[in-house]
Amino acid sequence: MQTVRIAAAQPPEYREDIAAALRCIHDMSAQAEAQGAGLLVFPEGFLQGYLLDEALARRHALDLASPAFAHILAQLSRSGPVIVFGLIELAERLLFNTAVVVDRGLLVGRYRKVHLLEGERVFTAGTDSAVFDIAGLRFGINICSDTNFAAAAQGVAELGASLIVCPANNMMSRESAERFKTVHNAVRGERCRETGLWLISSDITGERDGRISWGPTAVLNPDGDVVAQLPLEQAGLLVFDVPVTAQSASNAFA
Repeated sequence: MQTVRIAAAQPPEYREDIAAALRCIHDMSAQAEAQGAGLLVFPEGFLQGYLLDEALARRHALDLASPAFAHILAQLSRSGPVIVFGLIELAERLLFNTAVVVDRGLLVGRYRKVHLLEGERVFTAGTDSAVFDIAGLRFGINICSDTNFAAAAQGVAELGASLIVCPANNMMSRESAERFKTVHNAVRGERCRETGLWLISSDITGERDGRISWGPTAVLNPDGDVVAQLPLEQAGLLVFDVPVTAQSASNAFA
């Protein structure tokens, strides 16, 4: 059976420190490359931090067509895996919770979070699904709370994907973190069973201002089972070989 090696990072959180986030991306990309991964996923809002204060978000937001973002792309490796990472995007004065797909320093595309939480009013909701391809494995992106909605995963499935990539950020109060400890994978598992897709998630870990993020960073199979997961509260890199289905191979475009 043909497989593609994919990876997900569970890093500490970086807020308002793009340079530190880029160093983390560089270091973990090198680790993933050394292990033969073709795809590496980072958390939601990872580049600037998951910033919900509008003044802070606007201060650090990036236009993907700007020289500033071109400079960031130039700092990313010219070798190694395709990278997916979250950032705050600025477009026509609007802010978006976006995940970008970058291949050896080149922007392949982006996905804007569709299903925003109540606390994410600073952002404008995206409207489109998108799919991307790596070595015959077609994947789409659902950002964090998108996975609460069957339509988000279905949109990816209808475009011929076999994998959902889920950048997430679950920094929350300890009480909420305890309550949702097992809920994240349970909800994502429902999406896998409904669509027959694999899923890989990436989340931050650590504590800040009385809040905590445990993850999880995990891989779920089409039956909704967790087949690989990093330990909670432990930074690291998850690597997994996901099969390339006949559907993915027939739909490959890269």
